[in-house]
Amino acid sequence: MAKRVRDILSMFVLAIFSKVIGRKPYSRRSAPAEPESEANECLSWRLAVEANNMPGWSTVPLHCLSHVETYMMGGQYEQDVNYIVEQIENYVSQVVLKGDGCDAWILDIDDTCISNLFYYKDKNYGCDPFDPGGFVAWVMKGECPAIPAVLGLFTKLVEGGFKVFLLTGRDQQTLAPATIANLHNQGFIGYHRVIFRNQSFKGKSAVVFKSEVRKQLVEEGYRIWGNVGDQWTDLQGECLGNRTFKIPNPMYCVP
Repeated sequence: MAKRVRDILSMFVLAIFSKVIGRKPYSRRSAPAEPESEANECLSWRLAVEANNMPGWSTVPLHCLSHVETYMMGGQYEQDVNYIVEQIENYVSQVVLKGDGCDAWILDIDDTCISNLFYYKDKNYGCDPFDPGGFVAWVMKGECPAIPAVLGLFTKLVEGGFKVFLLTGRDQQTLAPATIANLHNQGFIGYHRVIFRNQSFKGKSAVVFKSEVRKQLVEEGYRIWGNVGDQWTDLQGECLGNRTFKIPNPMYCVP
């Protein structure tokens, strides 16, 4: 009888745990198994993407949909982000601030601070071509959840005395209010400035846009100690800062 009661209690706890996990942005959902050779090929593809050996790629190969889904939803992505943030925090602990208000840190927004995973789930995890109108509609909802490890990093940076700049390619004229509201409701409060792409950068590449912004900050007297982004174009160009850190993103590439 006692064993039966223990079994019932165990099933009850597992059921509750499954429901809680199901609400997480990165929780696993079932995906069809891949043949081993195909899985290995997609793993190599993802490694090439993260190492920037395939700059400017347009969409995820269709046969890698299951691989990317499993990576993003099965726990490995979250674990990778957590590990990278640990490395960033180790570096931050060694930085000696000047204390003059000019110690700066740059964070990208999309899929660095807040996640578009719910949007890309409906776009076959990047297998579908980019849909500008659909993405704008998604941003306007203001429903991007915080990436927990990066939110924790952001809080430590602000409390540690860094001037944190959030730098994004989102359009200032149309997306600024929704973006700022989304950041605030997810806990990103205390940053020094959010910098959007404005009309003067229309048609310019992400590298040119972000380089110019960083250069301007340096000319204002800021020392950029760190720069974090999910795209290689966040981490290329001029005035990169003392250290750069790449957050994984196999779902899309910003040229």
